[in-house]
Amino acid sequence: MASTTSPYSILFLIVFTSVFVEPSNGALVKQQPLLLKYHNGSLLKGTITINLIWYGNFTPSQRSIIVDFLQSLNAQHAVEPSAARWWRTTEKYKGGGTSKVVVGTQVIDESYSIGKYLKNVHIVKLATKGGTLNETINVVLTAKDVYVDGFGSRCGTHGSTRGWTRVAYAWVGNSETQCPGQCAWPFYKPIYGPQGPPLVAPNGDVGVDGMIINLATVLAGTVTNPFNNGYFQGPVTAPLEAVSACTGVFGSGAYPGYTGRVLLDKVSGASYNAHGINGRKFLLPAMWDPRSSACSTLV
Repeated sequence: MASTTSPYSILFLIVFTSVFVEPSNGALVKQQPLLLKYHNGSLLKGTITINLIWYGNFTPSQRSIIVDFLQSLNAQHAVEPSAARWWRTTEKYKGGGTSKVVVGTQVIDESYSIGKYLKNVHIVKLATKGGTLNETINVVLTAKDVYVDGFGSRCGTHGSTRGWTRVAYAWVGNSETQCPGQCAWPFYKPIYGPQGPPLVAPNGDVGVDGMIINLATVLAGTVTNPFNNGYFQGPVTAPLEAVSACTGVFGSGAYPGYTGRVLLDKVSGASYNAHGINGRKFLLPAMWDPRSSACSTLV
């Protein structure tokens, strides 16, 4: 998808997987047999370091929400249902194993060093700031005023680079002002489909709580299909992966426009289905479970 005229094309073969958020597609997953084929490639396992590249202006509170989510994936003795239990589903994939998530380097680029209009090649350039170590995912997070090519038709991507080293990377954007009806659902009314009232975001930030959903999606896809030869269904250029195969499903009984059964915070009125560290609550998408060949939800 990157331009062949890019100076990075000599060094990298760029493979993208996109996260498409279409609320009306959720129930289709429940109605059809679902099998993600294993293509015999390597999966990420062991201690997985996630380096964060913050591009644009994020408040300390917004950064704290996302870092707390990542650290919640390893939380011991967490309140159930937990983000940690959700993440452990990735360990069921053949060729995988125990995967401990560690937050590594954080690069803060508040100066918009390459502008506010980014193409795929710019995402790769930013991702390389996170380093080139094995079992590492470099995650580029773009602020709400950064326009990324294709944002809205996709809410995040993940891919890998090939060259002297091979690096897994991902991108997720804050959709608060650009495409909330696509990428921040169900905390914002969807562009298409049933127009029910949106849910209250568990951390009080529609854009960042939407980013959590999409970050969860691309991280699960990266771990189980890091180099485009792991687990997926469909064409290699537009695969259904661990979470994107379950789009729109957050709880049991989901159907188009309805998330399924989720939990309600009696104080704030927010909807969630997973507990994290520091008292955090998150709404996490269903993940395909290879043992049951079905989308697994926490509630």
